[in-house]
Amino acid sequence: MRAEIISRPTMYMIIRGIVLFAVGVFFALVLNLLQVQRNVTLFPPEVLASVFSSAWWVPPCCGTAAALVGLLYPCMDDRLGEPQKVQQEWSTVMRCVAVFVGINHASAKIDFANNLQFSLTLAALSIGLWWLFDRSRSGFGLGIGIAVLATFVTQLLVYNGVYRYTEPDFLYVRSWLPCIFFSGGVTIGNIGRQLAMWEVETQKEHLD
Repeated sequence: MRAEIISRPTMYMIIRGIVLFAVGVFFALVLNLLQVQRNVTLFPPEVLASVFSSAWWVPPCCGTAAALVGLLYPCMDDRLGEPQKVQQEWSTVMRCVAVFVGINHASAKIDFANNLQFSLTLAALSIGLWWLFDRSRSGFGLGIGIAVLATFVTQLLVYNGVYRYTEPDFLYVRSWLPCIFFSGGVTIGNIGRQLAMWEVETQKEHLD
């Protein structure tokens, strides 16, 4: 009997990574369009006039990040042995996605009296998203880590003139940006968990 070139678990992981990459690209295109339309983020004219259109590098970078985050969440769940506090099914994941898109929509459309009030509101909404659709310590910790790392990378990009934020109030970016990264990490993590559950169910069917 010939050994398989790629084992079944590896193949499923590759499929999950591809799906998560596509989800990240989709989120990047939609959410970046919202930010650019409201002049929250501005790209230099030479970038906008390039052959690849505006910020061609954003979707693949976000897709790669989504794949890493989506694969990391179920891995951390297995390592920590933490039971799921929220029943995971596709309808729950879709509601989580809808809330995440709503938070991003609010960050681009709603005008508050001051940035502090706006940031606190988005922080409350982001924690509410985690409480409704996750409630795990690993999910909260990973969300915080993702928010810190992604905000730091964004600061570096803005500092080097890749693009800029209008009315920055947190060094070079907007103070509510970590909230977006936190809620995005939780959302992608839930998608990754659901895909991992699909993988387990599919493997059980093959064994049966």
